[in-house]
Amino acid sequence: MTQGFLRSKLSGADYEKLSAISIPKVHQIILKAYQLCNPEKIFICGDTPDEIAYIRDMAIATGEEKSLAVPGHTYHFDGMYDQGRDRDATKFLVPEGDSLSSSLNQIERQEGLKEMRGLLKGAMKDRTMIVRFLTLGPANSVFGILCMECTDSWYVAHSVDLLYRPGYQAFLQAKDDTDIFYTLHSSGKLNSDMVSIDYQNKRIYIDYIDNTVYAVNTQYAGNSVGFKKLALRLAIRRAHSEGWLAEHFMMVGVNGPGGRKTYLAGAFPSACGKTSTAMLPGETILADDISYLRNIDGVCRAVNVEAGIFGIIQDVNAKDDPVIHNVLSLPGEIIFSNVLIKDRKPYWLGMGEELPKDGISYTGKWYEGKTDEKGEKILPAHKNARYTVSLKALENCDPELNNPQGVELGGITYGGRDYRAYVPVQQGFGWEHGIIAYGAALETETTYALVEAEGKYEINIMSIQDFISIPLGDYLENYLEFGKRLKKTPPVFGVNYFLRDLKTGDFLNTRRDKHIWIKWMELRLHNDVEAIRSPTGWIPKYDDLRMLFSKVLNKDYPREDYIRQFSIRIPENLAKLERVERFYTQTVTDTPSKLFEVLNEQRNRLLKARQQFGEYISPETLLREK
Repeated sequence: MTQGFLRSKLSGADYEKLSAISIPKVHQIILKAYQLCNPEKIFICGDTPDEIAYIRDMAIATGEEKSLAVPGHTYHFDGMYDQGRDRDATKFLVPEGDSLSSSLNQIERQEGLKEMRGLLKGAMKDRTMIVRFLTLGPANSVFGILCMECTDSWYVAHSVDLLYRPGYQAFLQAKDDTDIFYTLHSSGKLNSDMVSIDYQNKRIYIDYIDNTVYAVNTQYAGNSVGFKKLALRLAIRRAHSEGWLAEHFMMVGVNGPGGRKTYLAGAFPSACGKTSTAMLPGETILADDISYLRNIDGVCRAVNVEAGIFGIIQDVNAKDDPVIHNVLSLPGEIIFSNVLIKDRKPYWLGMGEELPKDGISYTGKWYEGKTDEKGEKILPAHKNARYTVSLKALENCDPELNNPQGVELGGITYGGRDYRAYVPVQQGFGWEHGIIAYGAALETETTYALVEAEGKYEINIMSIQDFISIPLGDYLENYLEFGKRLKKTPPVFGVNYFLRDLKTGDFLNTRRDKHIWIKWMELRLHNDVEAIRSPTGWIPKYDDLRMLFSKVLNKDYPREDYIRQFSIRIPENLAKLERVERFYTQTVTDTPSKLFEVLNEQRNRLLKARQQFGEYISPETLLREK
């Protein structure tokens, strides 16, 4: 019956493409989406070059994207109130009798489904519903998950082509009972500039019972491309049930002495240095956002879920980010979003050159001094302006990107915006200490990547807290158990690119210093350098860092800088522990006892050090006491 109905709604070619897929759920999904959203046409993308080009052309023809002067470059604008992931509008659909952590935004499942059906009813009238088949992770791999999206946005359909691996062939080969992730998206009402305008009815709902993401009245890719952080929520549940990890990880291949390469994974909240770490010059980028980790014969191996980058463009410049800046300057397929446009050229904040005094932005015609309805000045481009590009466009894209077995992880690191406490880089005393003290205790300041006020401090577990779709305690327990089952456990590091001087408020790291911290980790993983034991972890020795600064950045590293950066701040670290423990006591009802045990051990080390050395302890004092 499903195929018979769809045959009357599809062109002959589209019907043939769909009927070649034997998974019944695929046909049912498309039928239900058609009946609910009432599109004029359905386009089934089979991933041929002509079809991909057609989607790209339609994005421009409809006005969702516009061409720029550099061949292959286009730009897209989201609405004034659709400039980032929207926590308030994003909810889990929780069945009656089930429960998630109270820290997670949620709505009763049937109530949420009813609301979403009401918003999506007839939403695609007079439009085309585009159906994309994709894979999360490499196809034909133990890591891979099949996924599909039905959308009425050519911009979204174009974006997924840059961000993910094509999946039509994998769907053809899949078994009838294959479980898939699915997204249904509609931009909703649009204005003459093809921008979603019904922002008050923006909704992004995750149905983990049916592995489905619903999004309506939004175009911002973090909300509308269902396979980024939205599908991550679904993957976390699957990972928990099967004993692996779905993580908010970048991965970088770090070149070491003798031609070796070591893969490091890292979790950072948005706008905290994650992508720039993945793109360090002279190293290779394997992932910039989401990774899956599995225990393969006792070894921790990982893959990039994606095949492209939806990256924050603010502060990308030739000096600090030469790899991506070069790609953004050359011909090739790139979508810029929410930047300033002048004479068909994109401009963004912190790009290293003077910006025009006027142009076109997501606010319409922009001019210097323009204000919003509150009288506040509007910046030339949004702080969360983005670029979308395929990883293969980067000259340093790692050759193991599509390896179905993934790569062996040498180490894992966690970092946020911690202005007061943690040193720039340190190594945990073991899996449990590193995971808890640096990952579970990750404290950061909220940034412009979220649609809410900036400058609010919060605990952000593993930089994934917004996306955890199981009880937080279960998530932590799975993490700890994953490490126990490994024969070869990756060391865990903590980094802090945002440490400030307590008196002046000045940053103690430069943007390029992160390369030194990563290089030091690589040497530690191979026992090439020793470290100093501090109350919070193993920290570098001055001579090793001085050597790296000279070799990697060709700059001097004064001993005074080292002491300012790596002195242990006892009061600030004790206060941090109190905040972390308060969060887990008040917010997480099922916290593993191991977390409090590890944090208490760290407190005792700090108290003992304070009694012996005082409130602020130079790393050289710790070295002498070795």
